[in-house]
Amino acid sequence: MNRFRKYDYFSRSKLISVNSLMKLNTRFLTVIFILLGTQAAVNAQQAPVFTHHTNTNMFVNPGFAGLGEGICLNGIIRQQWAGFEDAEGNQVSPETFLITGDAPVKLLRGGLGGSIMQDKIGFYTDINVNIDYAYHLDVGGANLGIGAAINFLNRSLDFSKFDPQTSGDPALLTGSQSDMLFDANVGLFWQVPDNYYIGISVTSLLQSRGKSLSDQSGASFVGDRTFYFISGYEFRFAGLPAYEFTPALSIMTNAVSTQFNFSGTVSYNKKFWGGVNYRFQESVGLLVGLSIKDFRFGYAYDINTLGYGVPGSHEISLGYCFKLNADKGIRSYRNIRYL
Repeated sequence: MNRFRKYDYFSRSKLISVNSLMKLNTRFLTVIFILLGTQAAVNAQQAPVFTHHTNTNMFVNPGFAGLGEGICLNGIIRQQWAGFEDAEGNQVSPETFLITGDAPVKLLRGGLGGSIMQDKIGFYTDINVNIDYAYHLDVGGANLGIGAAINFLNRSLDFSKFDPQTSGDPALLTGSQSDMLFDANVGLFWQVPDNYYIGISVTSLLQSRGKSLSDQSGASFVGDRTFYFISGYEFRFAGLPAYEFTPALSIMTNAVSTQFNFSGTVSYNKKFWGGVNYRFQESVGLLVGLSIKDFRFGYAYDINTLGYGVPGSHEISLGYCFKLNADKGIRSYRNIRYL
């Protein structure tokens, strides 16, 4: 998960005296400043990125809603830089929990979906809720989802966990501050079943602006408009019908930083799989998983390429689909492999 983020308690250096900074160990400070940069202004933070990025389509693109085989639920638990602590022993490693769900709704000529995500780093906590709808079109044997979503984002910062070297500094608050934003997501998702998919989307489109989480600063809490491009393709090996190779690409950018994820997995009989994910200039992830009937389990471990003694990251992905026997009509597919 990329963390090119700009957090209030680091970037407001002109407003918070040196004696008021948290007592963080040198390694943690080094990594944070490398990843977050030293810019003084703070408006937003980049959305998290998952190693199982192919299982987050419902979160990043509302056009995906209802394009699956039925009622599908997915969950991801990620702990980045596992075991990272500050000098006081507080766990400050980023943790993210994501749950998504979607289903086709014939009466609406499309599908409904939603997601809930909690993202924690240090003493910041974001809770993001999306409610999605997608209109479906059949175009030449492919499915096109045109989607939109209402986005609710609550961000909080717990100042009570700060440990200033000098007590009573008025630049630091002592309680918890929070605010909620309302925004919108839009997306297009093009899919040829059992073949390939392409999606483009924008989250936090309106970049809604909230209050400052510190009364001592004029900087605002602003939604982070993020653009996504995702794609994947299923290759089948001639003479080896039980094996399947699936490369996938995920690109996200907020115009300040851009993150690339390239992954490739090989599956056997759609029951067992393993693969590798490369996150540009950050990590290499190893993935394994299995499917039992309609239940899916996956695990990934990221080996950081940043240096600086940064620990690895763990990620667990779970999924379940209750398949619906809806009549989707007869479709024909044209593929150069079967001509």
